[in-house]
Amino acid sequence: MTGAQWRKSTKSGNNGGSCVEVADNLPGVVLVRDTKDRDGGTLTFGPAAWAGFVELAKAIGPVG
Repeated sequence: MTGAQWRKSTKSGNNGGSCVEVADNLPGVVLVRDTKDRDGGTLTFGPAAWAGFVELAKAIGPVG
């Protein structure tokens, strides 16, 4: 999407592992993509769904 400002997760390291980028600057949508495959596709979420996912991820904590 035009105008998306991507940022890498603050929990992502610089070791080339499993990282995501998020663009949450567009009205009404939050975009998510894989940093290793930026052209491989983008997931689109509504702001409320994304906020719910983030809260659940914080509650569960790291996996792996």
